[in-house]
Amino acid sequence: MSVFTAVHEHQLIEFLKQFDCGTLRSFVGIAAGIENTNYFVTTDRADLVLTLFEHHQPEELHYFLDLMAYLADHGIPTAHPLCSRDGSYLSELNGKPAALVLRLTGHSIDEPHAGECRLMGAALGRLHRVSPGFTGYRMPDRALPWALEIHRLLADHLSPDDAALLADELATQRAHPRNHLPQGAIHADLFRDNALFDNGQLSGMIDFYYACNDALAYDLAVTVNDWCRNESHHINPVLAHAMVQGYQSVRAFNEDERTAWPLLLRAAALRFWLSRLKDQCFPRAGELTYAKDPNVFRALLRHHRDLADANHHWLI
Repeated sequence: MSVFTAVHEHQLIEFLKQFDCGTLRSFVGIAAGIENTNYFVTTDRADLVLTLFEHHQPEELHYFLDLMAYLADHGIPTAHPLCSRDGSYLSELNGKPAALVLRLTGHSIDEPHAGECRLMGAALGRLHRVSPGFTGYRMPDRALPWALEIHRLLADHLSPDDAALLADELATQRAHPRNHLPQGAIHADLFRDNALFDNGQLSGMIDFYYACNDALAYDLAVTVNDWCRNESHHINPVLAHAMVQGYQSVRAFNEDERTAWPLLLRAAALRFWLSRLKDQCFPRAGELTYAKDPNVFRALLRHHRDLADANHHWLI
C-alpha cells in the first residue's frame, strides 16, 4: 500500500470539522499510486478521497485543485474538490498539505478493449477542447530540463547500452521541441488506474497531480503508451487506432501534431522510463511503498524508435 503518512482516526475526525461533509464512519488507505498518501473516507453524508501531498508545494496544489474544479464545472468527469468552510480547496493534515475530493463511482480497467480505448480517447479530446480556457498555469516538471537532470543523476547507475540509448534519445528530443504545438492544461499521467468506468461508461478521470501546461497531443501520447501497450511492451495497433480515432472525433490534430506524433510517443515513454528508474535507484523512505518497473518503458521506447520510419495508420 502506498501510504507515506499515517493518519489516525482522531486526526481525521478533527480534520473533517473544516468541511460541511458529515461525520466520519470509516476510512482505509488506498494501495494505488506512488507519489501521495491516499485514503477512502466515508462519512454519514458522502464518499470521499483524502489526499496528503508528499512532494508538492501549496502554490502548485492550488493549480491542480482549481483545474479539477474547472473541468468538473465544464462537464468533464473529474472529482470535484471540497471547499472548506473558509473557502479553500487546500487544507493541512498531519503536517502535510491535504485535500478532500468527491469519490467517483466505478473502477479502473486492467485490460482495456478497443471500445473502452475509444471512449477514453474521446473523453481526453473533450478535456483538451476546454482546458486551454483554464487561466491557471504550471510549467511541465517532467519535460526535457528534468530529463537532462535525471540523466546526470543516473549516470553511474546505467548500463552502457542504457546510457547510449538515453543519450541518443535526449539528443533527438532536444532537437525537436514541442512548444510550437497547441498547448493547454493536460493531465500528464492518464494511465489506466487514473480512469474509472461504471457500467461500460467512463465515470471519471482522477489523480491530476502531475497536471501542467504542455502540448495537448503529448497528453494523448502518454495515454496511448499505457492503455494500448501489450504484454511485450509494444503498442497494440487495434487499441491505439481506437483511442486516436476516438480523440480525433472530438479534437482533430493539426499538421504539426501529426508530424510530431511519433516523437511525442517517444517523449512520453522516455519520461516514465526515467521517473521509474530514478525511483528504483533512489527509493524514498515510506510506509508500505512500492516502485514500478522501469524496464516496461525502456522496452516501449525501443519499440517506438524501431517504428520511427514505419507507416502505421494508427499514428494519425
